[in-house]
Amino acid sequence: MKNLFSFVILVLISQIVLSQRVALVRDGGKFGYIKEDGSWFIEPSYEKLGNFSDGMAATFGEGKWGYIDSNNQLVIDYQFDKVKRFDSGIAIVSKDKRWFYIDKKGNEITTMPASDKVYDFKKGYAFIKRGEDVGIINAKGEVIIEPAYRKIFPVTGGYAKVQKENLFGLVDKTGKVILEPVYQDIGKYSNGVLKAKKDDVVGIIINGKFTPVEGAIKIWDFNDSQNLTYAQASDKKIGFIDRTGKWVIEAKFKKVRRFHKGLAPAMAGKLWGYIDESGNWKIDEKFKDAEIFSDDGLAPVKVKKLWGFINAQGDMVIEDKYELPGGNPFTFFIIQEKGFNKGIVRVKSKKGWGYLNIKGELLNDKWYKNAEDFVDIK
Repeated sequence: MKNLFSFVILVLISQIVLSQRVALVRDGGKFGYIKEDGSWFIEPSYEKLGNFSDGMAATFGEGKWGYIDSNNQLVIDYQFDKVKRFDSGIAIVSKDKRWFYIDKKGNEITTMPASDKVYDFKKGYAFIKRGEDVGIINAKGEVIIEPAYRKIFPVTGGYAKVQKENLFGLVDKTGKVILEPVYQDIGKYSNGVLKAKKDDVVGIIINGKFTPVEGAIKIWDFNDSQNLTYAQASDKKIGFIDRTGKWVIEAKFKKVRRFHKGLAPAMAGKLWGYIDESGNWKIDEKFKDAEIFSDDGLAPVKVKKLWGFINAQGDMVIEDKYELPGGNPFTFFIIQEKGFNKGIVRVKSKKGWGYLNIKGELLNDKWYKNAEDFVDIK
């Protein structure tokens, strides 16, 4: 019983470690990782580092790339010329001008299907290419979509957009054709709905049936958590439609961004404000730029040249004195929307890069030479 109890404790500790979020920073010319409380997870000691993914992070030393694990152990020696991130226990690396797959021990995986080009895995799937056609394999090396398409887009929500000749269709993650490639364009699958264009008519597909959206010349993808998306009318003005294709907010805006927390950034004149789901202004047009609200209830806005943050009432709660990049400054691994994520936002000032909490307080009262967004270790 004692041994069983000890085992359970070890498993819980392991899960806590793997569920941690860390951020890659450069301090004193070296790279390391900090925790969300500002303390060091791995002190800056590396020449170059990548973000953690699948419990592994690429690191550069001795003129080559290798990988460390979450215990800061070099588990794959410096030996590769180029590397990409791990996903589902697999990464692709380049050595002597040859790309190939490796496992988490650094061993080459030789059981993958033949492909004219090696693609990295994303959420358990990777492309293969034979001649001009592409398909998809899973992390077991099984061909789930035979190379029969000119182009395949990443699997999202269990489905992948495919292109044959100049037309598009949809297949599921087993390769079964859900929508025949007869559309001039289709969008991202979202809870049974996706945008589409057929015979020069713009509309949406609802459970396999194409429905034209009257007056629309362009529609943006639906977000899984939202019932509305924006669409453009013939006069180039933008409004919102619901998942049935009905216009619910008149197309009267020059620019908009998606709804979140019941509000969406919108511009009718020269400045941005926020509208509710009835299309009424809830925060007046007074910003040079504006982004969506985060789950933390704050939204980034630009008054003059720099960014600050407002609450849902439109009050400026964090002064506009920061640069606010939309992605990561020095790696290619993560792309995120601007704004807070789980109570922390990455900003830049004249003093460097740093992190603010929702009160506008600087994490650890410290600025870094470079800093990335927080990501899960696993």
